[in-house]
Amino acid sequence: MSLFRKKSISTLIKEVGQKDITLKKELGAFDLTMLGIGAIIGTGIFVLTGVAAAEHAGPALIISFILSGLACVFAALCYAEFASAVPVSGSAYTYSYATFGELIAWMLGWVLILEYGLASSAVASGWSGYFQGLLSGFGIHLPKAISSAYDPANGTYVDVSAIAIIFFITMLLTQGVKKSARLNTIMVVIKIAVVLLFIAVGVWYVEPANWTPFMPFGFSGVVTGAATVFFAYIGFDAVATAAEEVKNPQKNMPIGIIASLIVCTILYITVSAILTGIVPYTELGVKNPVAFALNYINQDWVAGFISLGAITGITTVLLVMVYGQSRLFYAISRDGLLPKVFSKVDKKKQTPIVNQWITCVLVAFFAGVLPLNKLAELVNIGTLFAFMTVSIGILYLRRNKQAPTTGFRVPFVPLIPILAFLFCGYLALQLPATTWKSFGVWLVIGLLVYFGYGRRHSRLNEKEEIIKKVS
Repeated sequence: MSLFRKKSISTLIKEVGQKDITLKKELGAFDLTMLGIGAIIGTGIFVLTGVAAAEHAGPALIISFILSGLACVFAALCYAEFASAVPVSGSAYTYSYATFGELIAWMLGWVLILEYGLASSAVASGWSGYFQGLLSGFGIHLPKAISSAYDPANGTYVDVSAIAIIFFITMLLTQGVKKSARLNTIMVVIKIAVVLLFIAVGVWYVEPANWTPFMPFGFSGVVTGAATVFFAYIGFDAVATAAEEVKNPQKNMPIGIIASLIVCTILYITVSAILTGIVPYTELGVKNPVAFALNYINQDWVAGFISLGAITGITTVLLVMVYGQSRLFYAISRDGLLPKVFSKVDKKKQTPIVNQWITCVLVAFFAGVLPLNKLAELVNIGTLFAFMTVSIGILYLRRNKQAPTTGFRVPFVPLIPILAFLFCGYLALQLPATTWKSFGVWLVIGLLVYFGYGRRHSRLNEKEEIIKKVS
């Protein structure tokens, strides 16, 4: 059995039509754009901006976001072509199956499991912090033992709020993707309104003197800041996981991916410019930098709205991350590389309900019990690895002439895919050595799972057996 056996694009698309595992097509371009914005605008804008400015980039955080945004724009164009050519769940995992073969596809899927799992858990922990802050404003305080992840030295054992929000999100997702998308859209509108409120109020309090020195940590600090805030951009990858539930994916997938990225990049750059203009960058090393900036200029009433917007914003991120994780499990399971239970679809609601509850338990465990502050960078390295693979995949797709000539196509090939690969590779090299070591350990575990289970249960084995009998 070849380690690099492939599935053709035509085979991948045919599998979507199998009656026992069909997902319901309900999403349009607007739904996808809202999903993308829901996943991108959240932790990045409400949490990461302050830390990245204080510790890495200073006021040059604007350039950090531009660098990350450029890397993502180039990668997003590559994703858009794949999503148009291969409208199948699984995102980069599925695309790699068609271009690089099974082993590479499995390893990329394994990396994406890490990305979505840790991102969901980390975001749930962040949501818990904001939610407890909101409760404390009403004089309500949770017992310390259940207020944060396992840390006996500080008297905490489990983060009940983080677990509760993950169960709530899962209950919503099991009702069907359209209902989830509607709620997501409402929360995204609230979130964007809150961000625009911050811009409208904060712009009048900007002190240009706060932008000096503009690059206090040098250009290396700017690049490190770009690698740090890259976490803020992983949402459009989640949009690609929705492919099988999209009406007219050849048209709507590229619109959803690119539109959400453009909107979010503009908002990130504007907010980071105003934030560092209001507050000296040395004071921004806080968990709630946007609300902190408004308290700094005595706009407490707006800060209250911002905190509420942050909770809403982080909820949408969590919704899309948990959704993306479940659809990734679904795609890998359908290929036989994970147990069949992950690809079992409920006939009435046409959604993988058992899969979603398994995802819920796994994510809730990590969010509620394990401190994830030191593991967040693993999310970035997993995302960058996926983006690099998809970028090179476009070159393979074009060379082998597999892709349909209709639908979205990346302009200026091979320049755009090469730029995407180089930008993402450069950012990956800025991550700490410990992150690379942890990433290596995860890849080794992935290889053990593949050779222990996936390779023997792959559905491509059935095809090879048929060929052997015929020959």
